[in-house]
Amino acid sequence: MRIATAEEMNKIDRQAMQQYGIPGIVLMENAGLRVVEVIQQILSDIKGKVFSILVGKGNNGGDGLVAARHLHNRGGQVKVLLLADPEELQGDARVNLTIWQKMGQPIYQVNQVNGINILKLALLNTDLVVDALYGTGFRGSVNEKTGRVIELINNSSLPVVAVDIPSGLEADTGRANGPCIRATHTVTFGIPKIGLVVEPGAGYAGRLHVADISLPKTLLESKEIPRQLLTGEMVGGWFKPRPGDAHKGSCGRVLVLAGSRGMTGAARLAARAALRAGAGLVTLALPESVQLVAAAALEEVMTRGLPETAAGSLDLAALQPALEACAAADVLVVGPGLSCQPATVELIRELLPQLTVPVVIDADALNALAGADRLLNGLNVPAVITPHPGEMGRLWGVAAAEVQQNRLQLAKEAAQKWRVVTVLKGARTVIGTPAGELYINPTGNPGMATAGSGDVLAGLIGGLLAQGFTPEQAAAAGVYLHGLAGDLAARRLGQPGTLAGDILEFLPAAMQSVLTKEMK
Repeated sequence: MRIATAEEMNKIDRQAMQQYGIPGIVLMENAGLRVVEVIQQILSDIKGKVFSILVGKGNNGGDGLVAARHLHNRGGQVKVLLLADPEELQGDARVNLTIWQKMGQPIYQVNQVNGINILKLALLNTDLVVDALYGTGFRGSVNEKTGRVIELINNSSLPVVAVDIPSGLEADTGRANGPCIRATHTVTFGIPKIGLVVEPGAGYAGRLHVADISLPKTLLESKEIPRQLLTGEMVGGWFKPRPGDAHKGSCGRVLVLAGSRGMTGAARLAARAALRAGAGLVTLALPESVQLVAAAALEEVMTRGLPETAAGSLDLAALQPALEACAAADVLVVGPGLSCQPATVELIRELLPQLTVPVVIDADALNALAGADRLLNGLNVPAVITPHPGEMGRLWGVAAAEVQQNRLQLAKEAAQKWRVVTVLKGARTVIGTPAGELYINPTGNPGMATAGSGDVLAGLIGGLLAQGFTPEQAAAAGVYLHGLAGDLAARRLGQPGTLAGDILEFLPAAMQSVLTKEMK
């Protein structure tokens, strides 16, 4: 499913009207109806319920007026609260205001001197609020009076359905620069807008409903929109059935180069995740002094001890045996728990340019490239990097806070600059590709902010890559499945108590979920 900017969505609307001949008032009618259908799902029965509908002067307000009419027709008691002068409504919005008035229904002008009191009285007897103040064209911050209106709504504890986007939220950034509606549900039209699927916007949007208002499918699926929201159907479609004569050697061989004294857990999690992804054979190469410790906890994973430093991390002397191990693998996963010992950093910098198999670069292998990111451009193999904001900041030479302010743009620029698939981890993980495409992941929860979670992701991506997924598919599918497994674990165990090992254990259920959807 594509994800649009406000301008891209406006272009789709214009093309639907001008090229396909769909009248704007038809699109508005469909939009209002979709809002009512979602309200029907929420409340089960509209008859006898009381609705307060906040209406602005633009087309978003027109959508709200359509919803008001249909809620009234279905037996609801509707209060239209207009935050503008009636004369300010133009075009299709004006038509729907006129219809409402000809139905003999009143409007209440909240923009007047006593408007706040009118709103307070209305909310005393309301079952659900519809927010139709501002649409996707909103930028900046709302004025003082609108801010007071929004704060009253947010403090009312009433369910709120936002029309297309919560008022006060920027469609292109997901930022709220002042008071912003905290919706329980948001009904957006055609395809999602960026601000609804990234944080903090996703938190303001509540549960997101993507509604069909009869916009032509060819416009909504245009490749000119270089962003996609990951879905289970998309991920499930990337899996290929295993042939009847499949064996462990044909299902992908993964080498995990990871671990150090005191951090063997990261290495074990990554290796087990590669197996859970479906890889047929996984070998964990780690410092020789901790090999037995790792082997005792990994019944299905082969282990190999490599030369180490006095601190118990991989030494530069491990270079040749590591390259030999890579020659017997289809994919290398490198980084979890390696440490940043100088000899280990040197090992990584010597190893990467000599690789002949695709690689997933994570954790301390990324830290080893800080100040030497040029080595990424020197790779001769497909690569996926999986930085969290701090690691990305070190690679890019900026603070983590700056990374968080520009997640989509930075993921895209990094992928294109270094010619690697870039997984920028965090809430709503972003995947950038060298071709300029972006994927945004909707799965996952705060309970996954736990030690080892990223190690599981790195191994999962490596396991998928070894089975024939493209780097782009492996990264995107890995992120989606990782988040879904975390959601399943949190549902069963609760967010606070979810561990990285729990995410690992729920990976099969997550994969089965997307495969079942694909088969339907």
